Amino acid sequence: MRRVKIAILNLLRNRRRSLLTVAIVSIVVTALMVSGGFGLFTYQSLKENAARSEGHLVLTQPGYFSADEDFPLQYGLDNASELRKRLLLEDKVKAVQPRVYLQGLISNGEKSSIFLGQGILSSEFRVKGPFLNLTEGRILSGREEISEPEIMLGKDLARNLNVQPGDYITLMSSTVSGALNAMDFKVSGVFGTGVPDMDKRQVYISVKSAQFLLDSERVSTMAIYGYELDLSEILQEKLSALVPDLQITTWEERAFFYRGVKNLYDRIFGLMGVIMALVIFVSLFNTLTMSVTERTREIGTLSALGASKAELISGFILEALVLAVVGAVMGIILAGLVSAGLMVFDVTMPPPPGKTTGYPLTVYFSIHLAWMISVAVAAICVFSSFLAARKGINKPITEALVYV
Repeated sequence: MRRVKIAILNLLRNRRRSLLTVAIVSIVVTALMVSGGFGLFTYQSLKENAARSEGHLVLTQPGYFSADEDFPLQYGLDNASELRKRLLLEDKVKAVQPRVYLQGLISNGEKSSIFLGQGILSSEFRVKGPFLNLTEGRILSGREEISEPEIMLGKDLARNLNVQPGDYITLMSSTVSGALNAMDFKVSGVFGTGVPDMDKRQVYISVKSAQFLLDSERVSTMAIYGYELDLSEILQEKLSALVPDLQITTWEERAFFYRGVKNLYDRIFGLMGVIMALVIFVSLFNTLTMSVTERTREIGTLSALGASKAELISGFILEALVLAVVGAVMGIILAGLVSAGLMVFDVTMPPPPGKTTGYPLTVYFSIHLAWMISVAVAAICVFSSFLAARKGINKPITEALVYV
């Protein structure tokens, strides 16, 4: 404790220089904490969106994602109802959502356009949460009767066809046998996804309507939702033993956008961290070099009185650690204030590439990240102080005593 007190007193010899160094360290720590917190928020948001969209696990026929289908549902799943019941018996499975993917033409009687559709259960909206922005009408009802089929349209597709909830449109698609089938639907709602290309093409209908349109009892995939996203791999191993003839893929294997963004951000934040580390190193090295130069005669006197080089160097290292600790604590506090402030004040980020809607800016405050940054800053301070002090400590005693 006495050595810490001496280090603090030495730093207070030149308060302005010490405060400037602490300010630089705190600003760097704040910048790293805020940028890292934004990265963590981005990763978590993309992770949750990918898992919610695809499912924690995706059950398919082998080769479904790697091979091209010659006809619709060529690699579809048979006996979907029985298979779904078997999966729901597992205690770690929260929900199983069968999906039928189809495409074709959509027409209002006067104008036609290409559509990309999904046949889903009405429980899809409850399981996935608010993944769509409903602009008009309502979501699909729980009715699965083929006599009264309903459809939801992307907002740009609905505008292009000039339809609104209550109007009727026709879907046309090829069946599994290659014939052309058509079916009339009543528009129940209009939604927006925030992605223009999807809003121009996306439609949702019931699973039974999609199967009737394709003339097949199969489904394309089954999305499996567990209770905890982080346990997806454990659930995958368990279910793989239950259905060994089928393929189970985790959400991360299908989350191409998530992996791409994460790899990009890792490189950006990594480069930013290196630059910030160099800023701290140069600042501390300059501060401690000036301090060593000013105290050369003092170093010579202590050496003449019997102080070892290790004791002298450890003193400068301790001074650097004091600067690092004070600066890191101040930086962490500032980062916490920024994170809390963004929860109070609504700051909206502009729409990312490929989307039309912005999102609220959020910065996660991570204790783990704070520890990592603090340890890195301390290590840089120790290294810079060692380099700065080594030259002055190694000066001969006679030269140090007469140094001006």
